[in-house]
Amino acid sequence: MKRLAWSLAGILLVGIGAGTAVAFGGLYDVGATSPHWRLTYRVLETARLHSIRHHAEGITAPVDLETQARLVGGASHFSTHCASCHSAPGVEAEDMAVGMYPKPPVLKDVAQRYTPGELFWILKHGIKMSGMPSWADHGDDDLWNIVGFLEKLPGMDRSTYQALVAQAMAAGGHHMHHDMNMPMPQQ
Repeated sequence: MKRLAWSLAGILLVGIGAGTAVAFGGLYDVGATSPHWRLTYRVLETARLHSIRHHAEGITAPVDLETQARLVGGASHFSTHCASCHSAPGVEAEDMAVGMYPKPPVLKDVAQRYTPGELFWILKHGIKMSGMPSWADHGDDDLWNIVGFLEKLPGMDRSTYQALVAQAMAAGGHHMHHDMNMPMPQQ
């Protein structure tokens, strides 16, 4: 039994030593042009998914999530802040997003992968080391508007998106950025 304990301690020390050499020796390439090692990706992805699920427990969506007002409000924020990285129906992601790692996902089916509470948590808190910012400085109503928009995104075409953005612009655009031009879908 004592021999087993010493063997496990030795393996642990070798692992710590190897990890230290990789971290402090600069051996791990943190450049956005080099993808994560497969094991690193799996660990980070697993941690991300479980963290979102854990922290979003108990968050319930408002009953009016599917109203037109929330949909227009969500389209307003999405077109101003999100489409440049995540694209939108008829809107390509900007060049900046192409050079990011991890690359921002197209959110067409994000509502099928996450619950409304999980989407709300992601929007409010962001995701470390991914380029996804926290929108905690926005009110919860604004964030729920975006969740409502994301819930409708899977079946949305370019003309529907364009109409929602036009309605948002007619209503004054995003409440915090009235002077910004929202990208319209290409004709």
